Amino acid sequence: MIKIINYDPADMAEILNRSYTQADVGVAVKEIIENVKNNGDKALFEYCEKFDGAKLEALRVSEDEMKQALEQVSGEFIEVLKKSAANIRKFHEKQLRDGFKIEDKDGIVIGQKVMPIENVGLYVPGGTAAYPSTVLMDAIPAKIAGVSRLVMVSPVKADGKIKPDIAAAAYVAGVDEIYKVGGAQAVAALAYGTESIPKVDKIVGPGNAFVAEAKRQVFGMVSIDMIAGPSEILIVSDEKSDARILAADMLSQAEHDKLASAVLITNSRDLADKVAMELDRQLKTLPREDIARASVENNGKIIIVNNIDEGIDVANALAPEHFELLVDEPFEYLDKIKHAGSVFLGRNCPEALGDYYAGPNHTLPTGGSARFSNPLSVDDFVKKTQFTYYTKEALEGAYKDIAFFARREGLDAHARSVE
Repeated sequence: MIKIINYDPADMAEILNRSYTQADVGVAVKEIIENVKNNGDKALFEYCEKFDGAKLEALRVSEDEMKQALEQVSGEFIEVLKKSAANIRKFHEKQLRDGFKIEDKDGIVIGQKVMPIENVGLYVPGGTAAYPSTVLMDAIPAKIAGVSRLVMVSPVKADGKIKPDIAAAAYVAGVDEIYKVGGAQAVAALAYGTESIPKVDKIVGPGNAFVAEAKRQVFGMVSIDMIAGPSEILIVSDEKSDARILAADMLSQAEHDKLASAVLITNSRDLADKVAMELDRQLKTLPREDIARASVENNGKIIIVNNIDEGIDVANALAPEHFELLVDEPFEYLDKIKHAGSVFLGRNCPEALGDYYAGPNHTLPTGGSARFSNPLSVDDFVKKTQFTYYTKEALEGAYKDIAFFARREGLDAHARSVE
């Protein structure tokens, strides 16, 4: 049964505690990265046979393989992918930004260029957590930004093929190349390059503890999007909501992972009790009951507060990945929500709407990192370069100030260079 807590500011440490622990895979991942770095494709073929049970002849997905995969996907699913992709594009196209140039003083030009990252690697899980929706969410902003080479890696099944739904999503999203490799070894291949797989400048996409640790270890050699933790949903609701709906929304994230967390904050003890009973009832009908039950019982909470404003204060302290606000006038509270990856407003906005269809990105900060980080966006696939131009006359007007500043820092060579 889920824990029910009467809110007391003295209990915030317990409320804020995210008690999950990830396996310590650092040493194993380091060995995998070094092997791929030193042995390239040979190491990748060996890992594929060891971990996936597939003996491959080539790592790249050929045009024929892509065609065969697409033939296995229903036309209905392709159409749904296209509708989702259109919504995602519509949202993310608004994130495009231009550079700027300032010429407000004679002889001085300063500015900034915004350019796409040229080569990006997209990791897509291929096991029980194989999500074509993530392909759309990660690839479409990259292509909108202007990424010229978008390389996808995904583990294969024992038959040596990637999942058809993943291939279909890659086709719809405009992925340029697909390679049949997963795990930490795929991250290493993208970071350092092999005979078959090109070295990229940035790696995005979710994965298990090995993938997350590999991204952590190669950061600096390449850029990464984030180190994603277990999925989270937090709901703030008044007493008018339907307990069945609240329970269903909480379970939509609990089924991801035993380490996921589902939290309800409400001003109604009666609703809290009903949701607890609904969770138990609905869990018994879920195909992934074992996973969801472990998540709810170990990491789930229902917190009873005095009012919605207090509930939002608690939610801001938790800084959740997904934040649902179920009240009659949600926009009246929107400005009070300071820390959340993505906010779902009103009683008709289940979190799954954001996972698949609405358009805002579903790759979100977890573990409280919404206090300082952002959802994946077009900005993640661009870089900025500054430029400065001074005429001789403009420099003559500024050099004394610059030299004075430099000498205050004890950097005489800086001063002499401008002099």
